[in-house]
Amino acid sequence: VQLQASGGGLVQAGASLRLSCAALGSIYANRPLGWYRQSPGNERELVAHRYRSGVRDTTMYADSVKGRFTISRDYARNTVTLQMDSLKPEDTAVYYCKYETSWGQGTLVTVSS
Repeated sequence: VQLQASGGGLVQAGASLRLSCAALGSIYANRPLGWYRQSPGNERELVAHRYRSGVRDTTMYADSVKGRFTISRDYARNTVTLQMDSLKPEDTAVYYCKYETSWGQGTLVTVSS
């Protein structure tokens, strides 16, 4: 599966950004599709992911982004979107879309104070 990410950029603290990722190829709705991030000197960490579990969706967020980030997924289009609000300087990182063992190319988010 190829993942194509878009979005990101440079914003001031408190601003919003939206990241989008399109999966090219067949993916399963009941498998997580989401976002990780990595900042300099740190390990790559899960930001959020979403998948279909029965008749409902299951979402997972890192504690550091709960209440500020929202992940949505379009199962018909195989896309996932991360709406990032109230951005903080510590959100600065390269953000990667991930599905199973496939990674997107990474998109840089920089939040200035």
